[in-house]
Amino acid sequence: MIVCPNCNHQNPDGATQCEACYTPLPITASCSNCGAAVQTDAAFCGQCGFNLRPGSSVPEVETTPVATSSVGPTVVSPPQPDLIPPQPLVTPEPLVTANFEPNLAKTALSIPTLPEPPLPQPPLSPPVPVTTEAVATAVNTSPPVASQPAVGVAKTQLQQQSARLIHVQTNTPIELPHNLSVIHIGKPNDLVPPDIDVSGLANSEIVSRVHANLRVEGDACYLEDVGSSNGTYVNNTPLPKGNRHRLRAGDRISLGKGDLVTFLFQLS
Repeated sequence: MIVCPNCNHQNPDGATQCEACYTPLPITASCSNCGAAVQTDAAFCGQCGFNLRPGSSVPEVETTPVATSSVGPTVVSPPQPDLIPPQPLVTPEPLVTANFEPNLAKTALSIPTLPEPPLPQPPLSPPVPVTTEAVATAVNTSPPVASQPAVGVAKTQLQQQSARLIHVQTNTPIELPHNLSVIHIGKPNDLVPPDIDVSGLANSEIVSRVHANLRVEGDACYLEDVGSSNGTYVNNTPLPKGNRHRLRAGDRISLGKGDLVTFLFQLS
């Protein structure tokens, strides 16, 4: 998919014009180093950083000087700062000496530290009994739960609305089929039979047998040219092959040149 830089609309691969706002889309190419998709005017690959402009020099990387010796290369390491001695974590306790007999040598004794007694805890309050009346009051005061719509019941906006084409030359309405996601426009043939047959209209000789398609996706309807000989036009603007245009109420669709076979897209 190609994201439009103007309206952020996602367009199919290979499109040259945004199907929503008609803004020209950027042309992409493949990186010669890693194969990632990059714009043709990019200087570097956003994936691997490869230089995409030929003839430009790559900046040299500063290397660490190496001292050679008879044994082998020796890497000269930078000077290290003096380390500060750490502070002691525990303060040593003083030693107490005691004499048990007059002629005995003094012996160092350590007095252990006694643990502090635990603090008294407040008494626990008795549990509050739960009554039937309290439960009924809590149920009645709880907020109502919003009901969720059933999956598959809601219809899309395009299904609720009736889409149709108005033949401008004869002011004839043509209702679009509701059960098809792809509606073929053209004349009878052996490959793709048309869902909207224009062979009975005036100047139908300029319309190809497989001319254009209408694609219904959710609440949107898209028009695309499938390779007609005389082209497809939307509001007097040619629609390139492979590009899709999202139709809006009042759009003017011309099959072929000269505005001879023209339809208006309407929603009711």
